[in-house]
Amino acid sequence: MDPYKHRPTSGANSGYWTTNSGAPVWNNNNALTVGQRGPILLEDYHLIEKLAQFDRERIPERVVHARGASAKGFFEVTHDVSQLTCADFLRAPGVQTPVIVRFSTVVHERGSPETLRDPRGFAVKFYTREGNFDLVGNNMPVFFIRDGMKFPDMVHAFKPSPKTNMQENWRIVDFFSHHPESLHMFTFLFDDVGIPLNYRHMDGFGVNTYTLISRDGKAHLVKFHWKPTCGVKCLLDDEAVTVGGTCHTHATKDLTDAIAAGNYPEWKLFIQTIDADHEDRFDFDPLDVTKTWPEDIIPLQPVGRMVLNKNIDNFFAENEQLAFCPAVTVPGIHYSDDKLLQTRIFPMLIPKGTVSVQTT
Repeated sequence: MDPYKHRPTSGANSGYWTTNSGAPVWNNNNALTVGQRGPILLEDYHLIEKLAQFDRERIPERVVHARGASAKGFFEVTHDVSQLTCADFLRAPGVQTPVIVRFSTVVHERGSPETLRDPRGFAVKFYTREGNFDLVGNNMPVFFIRDGMKFPDMVHAFKPSPKTNMQENWRIVDFFSHHPESLHMFTFLFDDVGIPLNYRHMDGFGVNTYTLISRDGKAHLVKFHWKPTCGVKCLLDDEAVTVGGTCHTHATKDLTDAIAAGNYPEWKLFIQTIDADHEDRFDFDPLDVTKTWPEDIIPLQPVGRMVLNKNIDNFFAENEQLAFCPAVTVPGIHYSDDKLLQTRIFPMLIPKGTVSVQTT
């Protein structure tokens, strides 16, 4: 039988089925057999490929950042920062770079409500001409711990008890009572910003300290800040209960609906920089992620804007399989001696999704 003469239709486009390698499939309903009743032939490539893909179409849930939503768009440079970095995508005002962004909750499982009090992941992948740059952060400027040695223990404290499978506050308090540096992060988590209204109305921070390298080799420590043009809005506890009780995916729906309606979310990118030769001139450690850099002495510098103007085409491929890694940088942007960043670089070399250790 001529497979091109008997092409099955495929939805409204009336196309035809293909294998993963693009070869046409003329029969997607019956396996090849020896005679009318079988047995089935091992040489039925389409059958084997179809079953193999089916067996592998689910991936293990991320350890953290399991619940997420993605969108695509572009980043545009609006201010000249070429004196600070030789990164090609920041070479001049007007330069645009495609991006994909994944927002997420952190601790709870993939089907959990998006209204829980929890940090939010804010991960941006820049598709630059020199390779990808993953800026993997959170919606809060600091983090609970400054040393990645404690990260697995911290996550285990937040996760449900292995005995009851319920999150228990005493386990969280027991762990953090031994780590007073976490108090700064808790002032954000239990303040009004602890439950964002949705993903469009929240800040984003790189959290970790990176290094910008100029063309002449000059180094500056840098912090990255995303500011939404529509402002920051959050939910109170009782409002979160009401919203979460009617829709577990309210933030994902808001992001998808806004983009579909042409109300494109936009963020401004700002940086704070410190001459790497002068990092010891402050009364705080610029490499300590439990500290913020005071904006009155280290002001925000505008860099560009990010616009999300396209919804993803496939949730599994562009959200569940979307992986970010703090180790993925481009020439002109490098790591620092930030201990948390250094420990994030290693485990993230095995991509998981938005990053399992998206201490974003």
